[in-house]
Amino acid sequence: MQIDAYLFFPNSAAEAMEFYRGVFGGTLTVLRRGDVDASAPGAEKGRVINATLETGAFTLRGSDREDATSTAQTRVALSLVGTDEPRLRNIYDELSAGGSQDSPLEKEFWGDIFGALTDKYGISWQVNIGSAAP
Repeated sequence: MQIDAYLFFPNSAAEAMEFYRGVFGGTLTVLRRGDVDASAPGAEKGRVINATLETGAFTLRGSDREDATSTAQTRVALSLVGTDEPRLRNIYDELSAGGSQDSPLEKEFWGDIFGALTDKYGISWQVNIGSAAP
């Protein structure tokens, strides 16, 4: 069993998931309603019903949803944890471009480097860079 993050977007899922593919790499598969439902009304045919980004390290999923907004949410943050400082700093910078750096990447009292951001799609992220030493 695993838990995958599933993100909902206000008719911008394809654009957002392509953005994440650019940041993380991996293989993106996008399934639109018209791909599985030939009777879907015109505008609905292009609606993303499931997008899957397989990075090798994790899977990120998303779709369009009528009641989704681009307003930043505050109840859940996607957390990136690792020891590759240059890569994680780059990811922090790329994800925050067009969004906001809510907490800059800084050494924290627990010894790791930590930062938080909200990307341009309103998704909250945390980046924690730990030491590779045991």
